[in-house]
Amino acid sequence: MNASAADLLLWVAVPYVCFAVFAVGHVWRYRQDQFGWTSRTSQLLEHRWLRWGSPLFHLGAFMVIGGHVVGLAVPASWTEAVGIDEHTYHNVAVWAGSVAGVAMVVGLGMLSARRLLAPRIRPTTDRSDKVLFPLLAATVLLGIAATAAHNVLGEGYDYRSTLSVWFRGLFALTPKPEAISGAPLLFQLHALTACLLFAAWPFTRLVHVWSAPIGYLIRPYVVYRRRTGRPVAAAAPGTRRRSRTRPSGRAA
Repeated sequence: MNASAADLLLWVAVPYVCFAVFAVGHVWRYRQDQFGWTSRTSQLLEHRWLRWGSPLFHLGAFMVIGGHVVGLAVPASWTEAVGIDEHTYHNVAVWAGSVAGVAMVVGLGMLSARRLLAPRIRPTTDRSDKVLFPLLAATVLLGIAATAAHNVLGEGYDYRSTLSVWFRGLFALTPKPEAISGAPLLFQLHALTACLLFAAWPFTRLVHVWSAPIGYLIRPYVVYRRRTGRPVAAAAPGTRRRSRTRPSGRAA
């Protein structure tokens, strides 16, 4: 089946442009803004919402990413070759993916509410966050809605025979837009918002995922304030302790 011009635009041109922006944008960001290559943590300003929202979001995100890697990059014949039949895969993917998606949504909701409602956090929200949070929320919610509508409440939809074929074709440089053009609308919207998320990635706080915190577990504690004053060492006999006061008449 020949693909239409709209299919070529949506399912070939747009993904390749987004992936190109993803790659070039990271190079530009690293060369121009190395000191901004961070998550810009605001834990010192507010930690109650962050204590629950951040673990839920990150745990759910790790599970969602793992599920997408298996579902999109691994052909069904490979999972069947290791003894996982389609029925088992479908059940695990739907229910584990639903739990991961809900955890991610709840965590993202708490982090977004924290940004909007905490007076000390609101000023630290920049323009990239105002793009990232809605785009990330749309991508996750569309994925959950597609799964719920077609694989929980519906008769079931085998995305590995359509979306997965399209996704692998992009990386093999043999794009197959016809494989996704007939997919349900929710899956198509989910795929498009995911492409846009890739394009926005290098210009947001998401770049911090590439910085593995190897030294985090062994770094020393940072002391912000002492609970008790440290005793001052006694001066040696016959010596005078140097004064720390500034001479009068000099500007402070």
